This record gives sequence, C-alpha cells and structure tokens, in this order.
Amino acid sequence: MKSSLYNVLADILGDLSKHMSSGERYRRLMNAWLTLVPNDACALLQFDGHQLIPRAVNGFGSDMLGRHFLLEEQPRLARIMHSRQYVRFDLDCDLPDPYDGLIPTLDGHLHVHDCMGASLYIDEKPWGVITLDALTPGTFDDVEPHLLQTLVRITEAAIKTAGLIEHLAHKAERQTEVARAMSKPDADFKFVGKSKAFRQLIAEINTVAKSDFTVLVTGETGVGKELVAQSLHQMSNRHESPMVSVNCAALPEALIESELFGHVSGAFSGATKNRSGKFELADGGSLFLDEVGELPLAAQAKLLRAIQGGDIQRVGSDAQLKVDVRIIAATNRDLSEEVAQGRFRADLYHRLSIYPITVPSLRQRGADIAPLAGYFLSRLQSKLGNVSLALSLNSQQALLEYSWPGNVRELEHVLSRAALKANGTRNPNERLAVIEPWHLGLEPEPRMQPNRLEDAILETGAGHQAEGFRVADLRDTLDAFQTDYIKQTLVHFKGNKSKAGKALGLDKSNFHRLLKRLNIS
Repeated sequence: MKSSLYNVLADILGDLSKHMSSGERYRRLMNAWLTLVPNDACALLQFDGHQLIPRAVNGFGSDMLGRHFLLEEQPRLARIMHSRQYVRFDLDCDLPDPYDGLIPTLDGHLHVHDCMGASLYIDEKPWGVITLDALTPGTFDDVEPHLLQTLVRITEAAIKTAGLIEHLAHKAERQTEVARAMSKPDADFKFVGKSKAFRQLIAEINTVAKSDFTVLVTGETGVGKELVAQSLHQMSNRHESPMVSVNCAALPEALIESELFGHVSGAFSGATKNRSGKFELADGGSLFLDEVGELPLAAQAKLLRAIQGGDIQRVGSDAQLKVDVRIIAATNRDLSEEVAQGRFRADLYHRLSIYPITVPSLRQRGADIAPLAGYFLSRLQSKLGNVSLALSLNSQQALLEYSWPGNVRELEHVLSRAALKANGTRNPNERLAVIEPWHLGLEPEPRMQPNRLEDAILETGAGHQAEGFRVADLRDTLDAFQTDYIKQTLVHFKGNKSKAGKALGLDKSNFHRLLKRLNIS
C-alpha cells in the first residue's frame, strides 16, 4: 500500500508541472482515489453558494456532470460537507441517496451498498466534497482512516495548487487581452500649447479627471481627442487599472455585441472558446469608446443598458456579470444633430454627455502652431539619426497661414514628410537640414526662388518697371537678395554666425568675407 501511495503522490505532484485543464486535473485525482480506495463510483463536487456542482466523476451516467445538488435537499451531502472528518454511512441509513438512479445498475436503483465521503477545505474555507460509492456492502471496511486523511490532504493541496495555476493562467490571458485592447498612450507625447483655447481645454480636463463622470470628448478629426481621453484616465483615481480602447467605427455590426460584452464557446460560428469583452477587460479602469457616433441603433440600446447598471451578459450566456467601468467616449459628429435626425438615441446621448469636452481645432489655437512644430521636429530628429532640423522663416510663416483642416495630426504628418525631404537634400557634410516652404508641400516647389528675388528688388528700389517686367542692376539685385537671405538666416540661428555659415554651405573664412562685403555685422 505504501508503494502505491508513493506512486500516486508522485503522479499528482508530476501533474502540477504539466499544462492541462482543471477538468483533466480533477479527473486524474479521481483516478488516484480509485487506485488507493477501490470503488464503483467516485465524484468530486465543488461548493457554489447553496449547491454542489460535479467537477469530475467516475462510474456515473453521462448526465452526471450536468447536475447540481442543493444541500438543503441532500442530507447525505450536507452531512459530509459540514464535517471535517470523513463520513461513512451505515448500511441501514434511511437518508435519501443523492445518486439514486445516477449509477448504472441492473434495475436503475441503488440498493444497500457502501457509501462514504469527505469534505475538502482550502485555506480553511469549504471548497467541496469527494464521495465514494461501492455496490458491494463492506467494501470500505478495510480502508485505513489515516490513508483517507492523507488522500484528503493531498487532494486539497492539489486542488489549491491547480487553482493557483489556473488563476495565474487566467490572469496572464486577461493581461494579454487587456494589452491587446488597451489604448496605448504615447509615452513621449505631451500636450503643447499656450493659446487661450488650449488653456481652457486643460482646465476642463483638470476639473473632471478625478471624478467617475462619463465624459464625451468632441472635436474635429485630428485634434487629439484620444490624447484627451488618455489624460483623463492617467489623472483619474483609476490610473493603475487599464484604459481599454474600442474603435466603434471599425467594428463589424455582427460582432459589436461580442466585442463589447464577450461571448462563450459555441455562441456563434467561429466562437471556439470563451472570450472576455471590452467591458470585462476594462473592469476597474476606463473604457474609451472612440467614434461612438458610428454605432448602429441596435448596438446603442445594448450599450445603454451596460452603462446604466454596469451589468453585462456575454453572448450565448445567461449569467449576468457586474463591472465597474468609467466611460470616456469620443466623436467628431454633432451628436445632438444626430439625435434630431434619428440616428442616435437621445437617452444614450444624455448618458454619455454628463460632462462634455470640446477639443479646439488648430485654427483656434494659432499661437500653438509654432510650439507644436518645434515639438514635432525635436521628436523627428532622433528618428533621422539625430539630424538637426530647423524651419526657415518663410516655412514658419507658411505654417501660420495654412488653414489646417486635418488639425494637429495633419501638422505632424506635414512636418514628418518635410523633414524627410529636407534631410534628403541637405549637404552630407552638414548635420543641419533646413525645412523650406516647398518641403512642406503647402505650395508648389519652385525651380528657383522668384518671390524672394522680387522682394529683394522691391526693397532696394534698384529696378524699374518696363512693359510689365522689373529690370535692375544684376549685381545690386543679387547683393540685395543675399543680404536679405543671410540676415534671415542669422535671425533664425539667433546671431550664431558659425551655424548660419554651415547652413548656407559656406566655410568660415568665405562667409566672414561675404558678411564684410555686404556690410552685415
């Protein structure tokens, strides 16, 4: 018997290092009991509220795993459950047997037989019971009590360890799903601005961030609505929990409910395993509903129910799940107009817009264009191998004069393309790439610089108009142009002649001689 016990113990310990489902672990525990305590039917049942639910069985009919046993209706199971010692029932015990009709016999009923069981406790809390039945009376007469107690302790230890393994696996899976679903903040990005509209936006964020109010972030495409949502979450009391993002515009209508609330295996074609929805993944944190105005009406009704009570239900399941989620929604649509047109539910709109925040367009933030441009260029420098990037004065003016229909996002993309173009045309011996207006793509790229030439002629007054054409002394005109261009370059580099000379492609001695000839101090 000792040899068998050691072998069983070795098998159970070996199983703990193997990847298998809880059901398989429980089934192998049943085999261990069967090896050491021969029986005709064995069941492992887990306590759940007021009932016991079979987790692994041996020797029962096929429907056993689908049954639930209410303790108040099953006195034998209740006696086992409430005892910290194993319980063996007398042959003449008149308590009804919970397994009558469930263990295959010739007439379908259990007659006089041997029956016993033991409760299982994990961390001093009841986990469930294990029951043993033998159709031949006296089968358990020679079973040693200490063997039963040893088996019970081994079973409890195995169940606890298996539970920890399952919990860790579930936690790792949830973290993977959360990581996949999270709206990942750009760690390098920060709000940049000094305009009045920008300061008002920051004030609104600071006002509502620490509350659990639902926030509706509105504004044109590209203004930074997602960054506002990320700021609201990072400044909230939920910042240590995830902010999960869902792009409502990208969800196929048939899968919206599954994406938001999850599904169980077999709920629909392709649902091969249970899956948590975005509400579950965001439990304890924030759920960012981007482009919420794109949701169809049918999905809006289900979303409203989830937001109102915090109760969700996976597709294909009857179980209600409770979640604690803060909703942050965003849209570039005018939802009040959508409500008026019957395309958005009024009750959902009012639920989402408890605290509305409108993100100003870049046109409303004129004073922020230059700081934003500088910020984006500083980020681009490292991506281009630490090449220094600078905007010419004309480029700065071009940025200020452009209307920016795509807002901050368009500004970033324009500067990214311009930086690549400027870097591609710079002198390989120089680290500085100056971005000119034609690099920006906001105006056609010229073959030469006629506007600057004309400006130089007009400023010097050296030319005169003849039949619609300006004519001037060539040397004076070129000197005027060079003087103007060099002065602008020096202003750009804050009077640093060394940097200005490098930017212009001139060595130090030639540049200083040119400055002297043009009388530029």
